[in-house]
Amino acid sequence: MLNPVYDYDHGRKHSMKQFAALALACLLTAASAAAAQENEARVEIELMTYPEIYAAIHEQGKTTVLVVNGGIEQRGPHAVLGGHSLTARPQAVDIARKLGNALVAPIMPFSIAGRHLNPKTPGSVNIPGPVFAAVNEAIVDSMVVNGFKNIVLMGEHGGGQKELAEVAKKTSAKYSPQGVHVFFCGDFYEKTQNEFQQWVIARHLPPSSHGGIPDTSLMMYLGGDAWVRKDKMVAGDPWLPPGTPRDPNTPLVDNGIIGDPRPSTPEMGKLYFDMKTKNAVAQIQAMIAAASK
Repeated sequence: MLNPVYDYDHGRKHSMKQFAALALACLLTAASAAAAQENEARVEIELMTYPEIYAAIHEQGKTTVLVVNGGIEQRGPHAVLGGHSLTARPQAVDIARKLGNALVAPIMPFSIAGRHLNPKTPGSVNIPGPVFAAVNEAIVDSMVVNGFKNIVLMGEHGGGQKELAEVAKKTSAKYSPQGVHVFFCGDFYEKTQNEFQQWVIARHLPPSSHGGIPDTSLMMYLGGDAWVRKDKMVAGDPWLPPGTPRDPNTPLVDNGIIGDPRPSTPEMGKLYFDMKTKNAVAQIQAMIAAASK
């Protein structure tokens, strides 16, 4: 006759082993799924290994690469100089993930910024236009060899927009016979600047062109106190519409700001961030669709 106590214990131990095995299998499946999602979400080339980049291009269909140019320049007494490069990185990642088929090249940290070179406001770094264009052309050449089919040049900084457009036109003509297209995404900067400026004016806030509400709000949203010294925010020289002469009787503030950053908020920075992503994604998708016809 079987021992009922023994059978009970044996059955319980067997059930516990089954449960443990099932739990382990679930954990391994979840871990595998999480790892797959992480690989899918990883878009920054400099944080990937070459097998991961190869798989992204040839297995996941991520044949578009974003080449974003930042910049190092004075931004008034309240904001760190690396603002263009610092904000370009999360912005590019957001755009790539929204596109779903793109990776992000390392952010180009220097740009055309000669007008900001001044020993009274030190720290800015300038690259002459021809050098800036040549570097971006060399990056395009590299991305072609890497296997990308759509290369998108973008500038987070006003200086260099014309040069990027020219490089895109030149290199696209060079590589289109190989099935590679190079685009300039100008809406990322110019269209967004114009739209946000109108949004600011409509709310009776001070418009700006440098170191004002757009720049400062974006840096507040993405970097907080590490990027913006709130206690140092002051008004700069007023922004004037194109073609409007400056009043010679009004002395210049000359503190590196055109506008007034004091009304800036992280919430406005989020709006500006989302606007830039939306405009960039829409233009990139439209350009790629047109080129594929």
